[in-house]
Amino acid sequence: MQNTLEEPDPTAREHQEHRWSKRLILWASVLILANVLADTAMGSPMLVINQLLAHFDTDQIAWLSQSGLLFGAIWSPLLAKTSDLFGQRRVLVITLLTACAGALVCFAAPSLWIFLIGRFLQGTALGSIFITVALVRHLCAPRVAMPVIGLVTAGASIAGIMEPLVMQPIVDAFGYRSVFVAAGLLAVVAAISVRVAIPETPVRSTGRIDWGGALLLGGGMGAVLAYISLGADSGWLSGGMLVLLVAGAASLAGWAVLALRVADPIVDIRALSRPILLTLLALVLAAGSFRGMLLLTSTISGVPADWGLGYGLGDGEGTAVLLSMAQLGIFVGGTVAGWAAGRFGTVKPFLAAIVVGTAATFLMLAGASMFPLALVCGATVGMAAGAISTSGYNLATDLAPPERQGTVSGLVSVMFALGSVLFSFAGGEILKATRIPDGPVVDGAQVSSATGVYLYILMAGVVFALAIVPAVRLMRRRPAAPTAPEAPAVPGAPQRPEAPAADG
Repeated sequence: MQNTLEEPDPTAREHQEHRWSKRLILWASVLILANVLADTAMGSPMLVINQLLAHFDTDQIAWLSQSGLLFGAIWSPLLAKTSDLFGQRRVLVITLLTACAGALVCFAAPSLWIFLIGRFLQGTALGSIFITVALVRHLCAPRVAMPVIGLVTAGASIAGIMEPLVMQPIVDAFGYRSVFVAAGLLAVVAAISVRVAIPETPVRSTGRIDWGGALLLGGGMGAVLAYISLGADSGWLSGGMLVLLVAGAASLAGWAVLALRVADPIVDIRALSRPILLTLLALVLAAGSFRGMLLLTSTISGVPADWGLGYGLGDGEGTAVLLSMAQLGIFVGGTVAGWAAGRFGTVKPFLAAIVVGTAATFLMLAGASMFPLALVCGATVGMAAGAISTSGYNLATDLAPPERQGTVSGLVSVMFALGSVLFSFAGGEILKATRIPDGPVVDGAQVSSATGVYLYILMAGVVFALAIVPAVRLMRRRPAAPTAPEAPAVPGAPQRPEAPAADG
């Protein structure tokens, strides 16, 4: 396999950061701030979901909770392509300002439909994650870029730990709209910081934007994900849902045909090599399992073990601790995986994280009724998830040429969204199908039987284990470990011999 770790343009390499410095720490801090906005924009409605349901007089909790992720999937292909064409910094600033506009619309929305328009604009925040990854790959030499990507992608999880503690008193004092004020202010600060502190990338792709392909791909993904996410509440066979599914499938089919015909498609199917496809497959499986386990943890944390159901972690007082430990695990795992990728190659940390996540998920079969063990399992699965995310971005961009790294990073984010929606839905259906008739009620819903809970865990474990297969196939291809020099080459100076591949 060709080693794509070095920039083909020596001039571009001269302007890269080859070691840690004050400037690089500043860049990383600013890009983490941009990704904190993404987490805030995606998750802010969940902090005030009951107030939103009451204000808009609706029971459409799925629309309120999932809309940001769905709209983010629609935006991702277009944002990824434009970042390659016009520069990552420029598109990131536009993305942040668009998310700010969306937060303002949500703040002032008099109806649910206006609110969803605001969420559509806020969905652009999902793009900040993969754009920051592409920025780091262009601005830093590979050995430095990989640990920085670990910090940038996982650093926002620390804010996820603090957000409920900081925002809840503000919500109590100023109402549900305060979360959108905070998201808007954060977006403005992040946009200004990126514009002032981050240099523009020197690498550009050539071509044009395939607007038709972007509309077909984004709309098709959004429609299919909406059907999967909302069908249970709106009725799988209802007229509106069936129209949504058929329209989404037709849109994706039209995009595939168009992508094979036009010279410069929004995502070039022909350029997706087998290693990239294997990486994306492993990501969608592993991400889906992790998100599914987060949903299960929140569900069973409100079930006391002394109810005699065969599982339970308390009356809900430990939910925040469980979720916080998972977020802390994401930060630790992502940071460590970035460091490891710079020294041992990108595949080994990726495979190791999937194996660890699989083992910790299966261990939850015992942890479902033991809070201390559940805490360990949650933290460990979180570490695996953080490492998988960082390694996935590092591996995917490592396999793509510099001028297409934004597009490939965007595909990684789409896989995370797809896996989260698919497997969270599948797990939710398992719990619904195994509810105990006339059984105890937690948060307004009847609890599920032990059979349902353990079947859920088995499903998540099997899905995680399936991700090992494509990861092992990647390992057999033995991609080269980072071999970029630590400093720009000096003409006439003796060169160090290239280091051998570390993977395999």
